[in-house]
Amino acid sequence: MQYITAVALAERPGARELAQVATAEHLRMVPFELMEATLRGGDRSTWTADQVAAADDALQRIEEAVGQAESMVDGFLARRGYPLPLSPVPELVTGWVRDIARYLLHKDRGGQAADDPIVRAYRDALKFLEMIAAGKFSLGANDPIQTDPNLVDVRFDSSPSVFNRDQLRAFR
Repeated sequence: MQYITAVALAERPGARELAQVATAEHLRMVPFELMEATLRGGDRSTWTADQVAAADDALQRIEEAVGQAESMVDGFLARRGYPLPLSPVPELVTGWVRDIARYLLHKDRGGQAADDPIVRAYRDALKFLEMIAAGKFSLGANDPIQTDPNLVDVRFDSSPSVFNRDQLRAFR
């Protein structure tokens, strides 16, 4: 995970939601306190080995979703010519990776897509990434393309000269 940390995921969307969507279907849901400790690297000694293994499996699913989300973001940014991976990572990119990963973790659930805030956030992230790829949106003050003078393409164009040296010799 290069654009978002497990601690940031523990903050939002939170360990409770991640435990619900990342636990394997055939297993009992990972206790959200254990998921919190797993995401933050805390002490997990009070839980059984099976519970810790289930939490590790859930974390693996989360990391896979984040990896897919980061690949999607990198694909859009590469079309625009950004040096990848981004460093420092703009907060916009972190938010888009979070929204896309959250959607990927929730994609198997039912419900109306039009009213779902997770689907709406996912679609918004894709719209902004398309705008970035088209050059219609910037990553902000930390945008590497906007701030790197070596990546700026400046061209000067002028009309042809009216007088050249040969023409001016006649006036001497």
